[in-house]
Amino acid sequence: MEEYFRQLADTAPRWNFIWMYEDRQQGKILSGLWMTIKLSVMCLIFSIFIGVVGAWMQGAPSRLVRAIVQGYIQFFRNTPPMVQLLFFYFALGQFTPVVVGVDGWTVEPIISNVGWAIVSLSMFAGAFNVEIFRAGIEAVPESTVEAAESLGFSRLQIYSYVLLPLAFRVSLPALNNNLVNLVKTTTQAFAIAVPELLYHSVTIWNDYPSAQYPTMLLVFVAYVGLVAILVFGMSRWERSIKIPGYGL
Repeated sequence: MEEYFRQLADTAPRWNFIWMYEDRQQGKILSGLWMTIKLSVMCLIFSIFIGVVGAWMQGAPSRLVRAIVQGYIQFFRNTPPMVQLLFFYFALGQFTPVVVGVDGWTVEPIISNVGWAIVSLSMFAGAFNVEIFRAGIEAVPESTVEAAESLGFSRLQIYSYVLLPLAFRVSLPALNNNLVNLVKTTTQAFAIAVPELLYHSVTIWNDYPSAQYPTMLLVFVAYVGLVAILVFGMSRWERSIKIPGYGL
């Protein structure tokens, strides 16, 4: 297989699949793909958590709490995720404490570029998730809440045991779309030198211009595969929690 791609690179110089026969470039691709997967998973988890908590806070009796949540949503929903990422890393990053590095004389910020990427992208997607869960909660019949109140449930118990399980089913299709967008948005972490798939791919075709087309093709295929896995998993989950006859 390696010899085939070596010969292909000799006969068709624009199609140099260098990461198929050179270990160092292959390591870059695998490392970048693994970082993309970790970044996507962490952002998915945190964004859903933000969405669940934010939707609960939106129904808080305090007007101040509701205003804070609304301000958060408007800020992250109405500004580009790339601008947010750069703001978090370059503007807020300079105020974070530093620690001494492993070499004993350099200093490093306690939040790395990977950390800022997770924070920024999670908060960006979380703002949309808050609205998605809010819409799901509003779709739950009011009589369901009244029944829980009549049984003496607290506000948190009603949200945890009644509203959220039902709203989650309603929210899954829209949540699926937002999470797909989030996975694709992780490529923007390239701007702050997070070593994900696109970052390593660019370094490869900068060093080997003949590998540009194959590496671009690889990036496309990798993201199609990641999104397909996510959509498949979400669709299976949606079917598994469907309530027959409830319309959800």
